This record gives sequence, C-alpha cells and structure tokens, in this order.
Amino acid sequence: EEIERETAYPDGKVEKVLKNGCHLVFFPNGTWKKVGSDGKTITITFFNGDVKQVMPDQTVIYYYADAKTTHTTYSDGLEVLQFSNGQIEKHYPDGKKEITFPDQTIKNLFTDGQEESIFPDGTIVRVQRDGSKTIEFNNGQRELHTSQFKRREYPDGTVKTVYMNGQQETKYVSGRIRVKDKDGNIIMDTKL
Repeated sequence: EEIERETAYPDGKVEKVLKNGCHLVFFPNGTWKKVGSDGKTITITFFNGDVKQVMPDQTVIYYYADAKTTHTTYSDGLEVLQFSNGQIEKHYPDGKKEITFPDQTIKNLFTDGQEESIFPDGTIVRVQRDGSKTIEFNNGQRELHTSQFKRREYPDGTVKTVYMNGQQETKYVSGRIRVKDKDGNIIMDTKL
C-alpha cells in the first residue's frame, strides 16, 4: 500500500498512515499494530508470534502462537477456545461450559454442578451433584449408579440391580425375581 505519512518517535516507535486510511505502528521490540481504515478493526502482532484482533463488533480473537490455540471472546460474553488437537471449549456468560473433544465427544458442565457427556456412539452419561450417574446406551439399555447400587434397565423391562455388598437382584417382566448372594449363589427365585 502507498504511504501517505510516516512518523518516527524518539522511543523507537514508527507510525505509517496509508492512503487507504489504515494506520500501522511498529514498536522497537518487533510488535506491530494495524488499525483498519474503519478505525474499529485492530490487529496487533506481538514479537512472540501471538496475534490479537479486535473486530468492529468488539469481538476479540487472540491467537497464542506457542500453544497454537485461538481464544475468541464475543461481545455477548461467550468465549470459545480452539486448541491445536481439535478440542473446542465454549464458556458461556452464565457459567455453563461445553467441551467438544477431538473424538467428537461433547461434555457439558452446568453451573449447578451437573455434568453430561454425549459420546459419538450415542451413549449419554449424566452425573448429578451427589455423584450418582445415569448412563443411556444407544441400544436402549439404561444404567443408574449410586453409592448404594448399580442398576441396569433393559428395553424388555428386565431390571438387574447389584448392591454394594455384592448381592444381585434381577426382576423380570413376567414378575419373576431372582436374588443371588455376592458369590453368585441363588438365594431366592420366584419362578412362575
């Protein structure tokens, strides 16, 4: 671009005003700043390779060269971090976080302490504040993990519960109930 005016300052800074209205400022440490002709688009390229852009809508995009990570902050408060391994994190103004991992697993962290993970195969894991966990499998099965037991519910209505003492209880749709001790010995079976 053609230079309209160039000013050198005693501190070593050099400012160039281009005919298209852009301003370029070069600092002695290697950092330079470009202000677009609109006066609202600003790009700062730091001596270490980091780049900060401020867009007309006040969106700020910061690229960390060493980490190869981009951090975008939108005017509504949403922050998005994009890592070199493909991981993307969204930090919402209300405190919620959404992480998309390179394998496309999505993890939501809610402000009330609950978590939800959605795996590429369709499995969904929800963790409550008390540590209890619900797993919904893509085959229709469902598991509930608490401090007292683990329970699996099958699509046909069968429910199998394993208690912390090792005892197992299976309830079938027919009404049959089978209970086994921790060693697998049947201690009750209501065959109908």
